[in-house]
Amino acid sequence: MVAGSEVLRMNVENKGRWTVLGIDPGLGVTGWGIVGLAGNRIRHLANGQIRTDKTLALPDRLVELHEALVEVIKEHQPDACGIEEVFVNENPQSTIKLVQARGVLLLAAARAGMAIGEYAPRVVKKAVTGTGTAGKEQVRGMVSTLLPGVSVAGNDAADALAVSMTHAHHLSTAKAMQART
Repeated sequence: MVAGSEVLRMNVENKGRWTVLGIDPGLGVTGWGIVGLAGNRIRHLANGQIRTDKTLALPDRLVELHEALVEVIKEHQPDACGIEEVFVNENPQSTIKLVQARGVLLLAAARAGMAIGEYAPRVVKKAVTGTGTAGKEQVRGMVSTLLPGVSVAGNDAADALAVSMTHAHHLSTAKAMQART
């Protein structure tokens, strides 16, 4: 199996552009967003939300989440993936469930061979809005400004698009720095 960073290097060399999947993990609702990156230009490709059935047992919800993301990956074939890190919630059980959901999402991306970047929510907010303390509505508003005319599936999808743009920016910066050396 080729390491994710090696896959990204090959894709960049072969195409000169790539697609970036962003994930806002959640057990109940996971947002996903995909942007295309060519040079320093970012464009929207797709976004959505994965909702799991709350009546199912936890293992079944995790399978449902994993399978849904695998389908998104198969359909859009992104080269790289950015995912939000988990913040510690006041409720330890909620945090544990979020970590488990994030784990199956990371598994889907890793098994697809993508280069994965992990970002704290504060980093994503700062990258997109200019402040690390922005609320969900501020993030959604800025995503709509940066990707005009895009119909965003919900706040979780907006957060995921923000993650994908953050990861795309980091990849673009790394590529530019690599070209200078």
